[in-house]
Amino acid sequence: MSVAAHRADAPASVPCLVLTVSDTRTRDTDSSGQAIADLLVAAGHTVVARELVPDDPIKVADAIRGHLGRKHVRAVIATGGTGISRRDSTYEAVTALFDKQLDGFGELFRMLSFEQIGAAAMLSRACAGVAAGTIVFVLPGAEAAVRLAMEKLILPELGHIVRETAR
Repeated sequence: MSVAAHRADAPASVPCLVLTVSDTRTRDTDSSGQAIADLLVAAGHTVVARELVPDDPIKVADAIRGHLGRKHVRAVIATGGTGISRRDSTYEAVTALFDKQLDGFGELFRMLSFEQIGAAAMLSRACAGVAAGTIVFVLPGAEAAVRLAMEKLILPELGHIVRETAR
Protein backbone atom coordinates (compact mmCIF):
# COMPACT_ATOMS: atom_id res chain seq x y z
CA MET A 1 0.00 0.00 0.00
CA SER A 2 1.35 3.43 -0.93
CA VAL A 3 1.83 6.40 1.38
CA ALA A 4 -1.04 8.13 -0.43
CA ALA A 5 -3.31 5.14 0.26
CA HIS A 6 -2.25 5.11 3.92
CA ARG A 7 -3.05 8.81 4.24
CA ALA A 8 -6.42 8.31 2.56
CA ASP A 9 -7.24 5.61 5.12
CA ALA A 10 -5.99 7.67 8.09
CA PRO A 11 -8.23 9.40 10.63
CA ALA A 12 -8.90 13.04 9.76
CA SER A 13 -9.27 14.00 13.41
CA VAL A 14 -7.00 12.73 16.18
CA PRO A 15 -7.70 13.22 19.90
CA CYS A 16 -4.58 14.79 21.45
CA LEU A 17 -3.11 15.70 24.81
CA VAL A 18 -0.95 18.84 24.91
CA LEU A 19 1.57 18.70 27.73
CA THR A 20 3.78 21.64 28.70
CA VAL A 21 6.84 20.90 30.80
CA SER A 22 8.05 24.00 32.61
CA ASP A 23 9.06 25.28 36.01
CA THR A 24 8.25 28.87 35.07
CA ARG A 25 5.25 28.94 32.72
CA THR A 26 1.63 29.17 33.71
CA ARG A 27 -1.45 28.47 31.60
CA ASP A 28 -1.58 32.21 30.83
CA THR A 29 2.08 32.43 29.74
CA ASP A 30 2.27 29.08 27.93
CA SER A 31 2.48 30.37 24.36
CA SER A 32 4.02 27.13 23.06
CA GLY A 33 1.29 24.89 24.46
CA GLN A 34 -1.33 27.32 23.18
CA ALA A 35 0.28 27.31 19.72
CA ILE A 36 0.16 23.50 19.64
CA ALA A 37 -3.50 23.49 20.67
CA ASP A 38 -4.45 26.19 18.16
CA LEU A 39 -2.64 24.47 15.28
CA LEU A 40 -4.23 21.10 16.13
CA VAL A 41 -7.74 22.54 16.22
CA ALA A 42 -7.18 24.53 13.00
CA ALA A 43 -6.14 21.27 11.30
CA GLY A 44 -9.32 19.49 12.47
CA HIS A 45 -7.90 17.57 15.42
CA THR A 46 -9.28 17.55 18.98
CA VAL A 47 -7.42 18.74 22.06
CA VAL A 48 -8.93 16.58 24.80
CA ALA A 49 -6.67 17.97 27.52
CA ARG A 50 -3.94 20.53 28.16
CA GLU A 51 -1.69 19.93 31.13
CA LEU A 52 1.26 21.76 32.60
CA VAL A 53 3.78 19.91 34.77
CA PRO A 54 7.07 20.97 36.35
CA ASP A 55 10.36 19.88 34.80
CA ASP A 56 10.52 16.77 36.95
CA PRO A 57 11.03 13.40 35.21
CA ILE A 58 8.65 11.48 37.47
CA LYS A 59 5.85 14.03 37.02
CA VAL A 60 6.41 14.16 33.26
CA ALA A 61 6.33 10.37 32.89
CA ASP A 62 3.28 10.08 35.16
CA ALA A 63 1.38 12.74 33.20
CA ILE A 64 1.95 10.86 29.94
CA ARG A 65 1.53 7.38 31.42
CA GLY A 66 -1.93 8.39 32.66
CA HIS A 67 -3.13 8.74 29.07
CA LEU A 68 -1.36 5.85 27.35
CA GLY A 69 -3.30 3.05 25.72
CA ARG A 70 -6.63 4.84 25.99
CA LYS A 71 -8.88 5.66 23.07
CA HIS A 72 -9.56 9.19 24.33
CA VAL A 73 -5.92 10.19 23.57
CA ARG A 74 -4.18 8.86 20.46
CA ALA A 75 -1.36 11.42 20.42
CA VAL A 76 0.59 13.30 23.08
CA ILE A 77 2.47 16.43 22.10
CA ALA A 78 4.79 17.69 24.82
CA THR A 79 6.74 20.92 24.79
CA GLY A 80 9.68 21.87 26.99
CA GLY A 81 12.60 20.27 28.78
CA THR A 82 14.43 19.05 25.68
CA GLY A 83 17.64 21.02 26.08
CA ILE A 84 20.84 20.04 27.84
CA SER A 85 20.66 22.08 31.02
CA ARG A 86 20.59 20.33 34.39
CA ARG A 87 16.78 20.75 34.71
CA ASP A 88 15.98 19.48 31.19
CA SER A 89 14.77 15.93 31.76
CA THR A 90 11.81 15.46 29.44
CA TYR A 91 13.83 13.41 26.95
CA GLU A 92 14.91 10.87 29.57
CA ALA A 93 11.44 10.68 31.14
CA VAL A 94 9.62 10.13 27.87
CA THR A 95 12.02 7.93 25.91
CA ALA A 96 11.95 5.46 28.80
CA LEU A 97 8.24 4.98 28.00
CA PHE A 98 8.77 4.23 24.29
CA ASP A 99 8.13 0.79 22.83
CA LYS A 100 9.41 2.13 19.50
CA GLN A 101 11.36 5.29 18.76
CA LEU A 102 10.63 7.32 15.64
CA ASP A 103 14.23 8.37 14.97
CA GLY A 104 13.40 10.23 11.76
CA PHE A 105 11.32 12.79 13.62
CA GLY A 106 14.21 14.15 15.68
CA GLU A 107 16.57 13.98 12.73
CA LEU A 108 14.21 15.90 10.45
CA PHE A 109 13.35 18.42 13.15
CA ARG A 110 17.01 19.24 13.76
CA MET A 111 17.62 19.50 10.01
CA LEU A 112 14.74 21.98 9.60
CA SER A 113 15.80 23.81 12.74
CA PHE A 114 19.37 24.07 11.46
CA GLU A 115 18.04 25.93 8.42
CA GLN A 116 16.52 28.53 10.77
CA ILE A 117 18.93 28.82 13.71
CA GLY A 118 22.17 27.22 12.56
CA ALA A 119 24.39 24.98 14.64
CA ALA A 120 22.42 25.62 17.83
CA ALA A 121 19.89 23.10 16.44
CA MET A 122 22.14 20.32 17.72
CA LEU A 123 21.20 21.27 21.29
CA SER A 124 17.63 20.09 20.77
CA ARG A 125 16.67 16.61 21.90
CA ALA A 126 13.27 16.68 20.20
CA CYS A 127 12.06 13.13 19.71
CA ALA A 128 9.04 10.96 19.03
CA GLY A 129 8.00 7.40 19.60
CA VAL A 130 5.18 5.01 20.31
CA ALA A 131 4.26 4.11 23.88
CA ALA A 132 1.43 1.62 24.49
CA GLY A 133 -0.01 2.34 21.04
CA THR A 134 0.04 6.13 21.51
CA ILE A 135 2.29 8.40 19.46
CA VAL A 136 4.26 10.80 21.67
CA PHE A 137 6.08 13.84 20.31
CA VAL A 138 8.54 15.81 22.47
CA LEU A 139 9.24 19.35 21.26
CA PRO A 140 11.42 22.19 22.54
CA GLY A 141 9.80 24.89 24.64
CA ALA A 142 10.34 27.76 22.17
CA GLU A 143 7.20 28.74 20.28
CA ALA A 144 9.08 29.08 16.97
CA ALA A 145 10.39 25.51 17.35
CA VAL A 146 6.90 24.25 18.20
CA ARG A 147 5.42 25.90 15.12
CA LEU A 148 8.17 24.48 12.92
CA ALA A 149 7.62 20.93 14.17
CA MET A 150 3.84 21.16 14.01
CA GLU A 151 3.60 22.74 10.56
CA LYS A 152 6.36 20.83 8.78
CA LEU A 153 6.30 17.41 10.47
CA ILE A 154 3.47 16.59 12.84
CA LEU A 155 0.35 17.98 11.18
CA PRO A 156 1.12 16.61 7.71
CA GLU A 157 1.53 13.06 9.10
CA LEU A 158 -0.45 12.87 12.34
CA GLY A 159 -3.39 10.88 10.97
CA HIS A 160 -1.07 8.58 9.04
CA ILE A 161 1.06 7.89 12.13
CA VAL A 162 -2.02 7.18 14.25
CA ARG A 163 -3.27 4.81 11.56
CA GLU A 164 0.01 2.91 11.71
CA THR A 165 0.04 2.70 15.51
CA ALA A 166 -3.43 1.15 15.45
CA ARG A 167 -2.32 -1.74 13.21
